[in-house]
Amino acid sequence: MQPDLNYLMRQALDEAIKGLSEGEVPVGAVLANLDGNILARAHNQPIALHDPSGHAEILALRRAGSVLKNYRLSDTILVVTIEPCLMCMAAAISARINRLVFGAPDPRAGAAGSVYDIASDERLNHRIEVISGVMEDECRILMQDFFLARRGKGQIQ
Repeated sequence: MQPDLNYLMRQALDEAIKGLSEGEVPVGAVLANLDGNILARAHNQPIALHDPSGHAEILALRRAGSVLKNYRLSDTILVVTIEPCLMCMAAAISARINRLVFGAPDPRAGAAGSVYDIASDERLNHRIEVISGVMEDECRILMQDFFLARRGKGQIQ
């Protein structure tokens, strides 16, 4: 059975909105098994946790590892609102996730095809299938509105 990627992305967006309400950059992530059952969810928390690695993806991977009692997260799908950075892609590769799904690309720091393409680098011992553009507009608008509001040029709706 194919998982409903729009449902999973909606869950990731809900996490991003939680982060937004806490003053964090609004990025959300969920990790699901291949049937689409959510194992873990998280949003950015580097400010709250005083942790530069407190990205949504890292936190979701950590939580899923605890749930599964394993650092290998094979047969899972990581769903993220924004294309992951180098740190998060390295963690996903180390965890051996099968598939990465993201909403909007990150043309400044994206490591799943925009700036870097770590997911398919043949020099690494694991590759990840990447699906981009799921609910892209919603993900991009949330991020754009956040930064416009932060710069005093708009309000988050």
